[in-house]
Amino acid sequence: MSSQHDNTASSSDNQGLTHFDADGQAHMVDVGAKSETHRVAVASGKISMKPETLAIIQSGTAKKGDVIGIARVAAIMAAKRTSDLIPLCHPLALTRVTVDFTIDRAQSSVRCTAQVETFGKTGVEMEALTAVQVGLLTIYDMCKAVDRGMVMTDVRVQEKRGGKSGDWHA
Repeated sequence: MSSQHDNTASSSDNQGLTHFDADGQAHMVDVGAKSETHRVAVASGKISMKPETLAIIQSGTAKKGDVIGIARVAAIMAAKRTSDLIPLCHPLALTRVTVDFTIDRAQSSVRCTAQVETFGKTGVEMEALTAVQVGLLTIYDMCKAVDRGMVMTDVRVQEKRGGKSGDWHA
């Protein structure tokens, strides 16, 4: 015998987790009643490496080509495909994706920052996070032949704007 429950989880049912119904089953959140607003998310992360690896990236002499340029394109493509990778994400019509890379010689690292925007009913935090992680993974892939010890860290949402919950900054 199946029971019928409202598809929205209360805080007491699932500790505020929105991707589970009252029975604890995973579901895509219903955003149909939400207002469309301008949504923005910024995420960042970094990849640390040997100084020699960073020098190869900076000089543009990596065997696979322009590491930063290719990582930027990969990050933008990843933001656009997030719903194909994360099972319960809504497919979104993104209106803007920017990806910047900052080289830190002192830390022998590259920081990736992605800003993603849409005008819609749900936020773009997952798209920004996916862009950053894939950008960093692309750097790893292109440089792993010379440095398998690279480490990706500090991937996180820095800020989000828009929607019912308002603005948030780390």
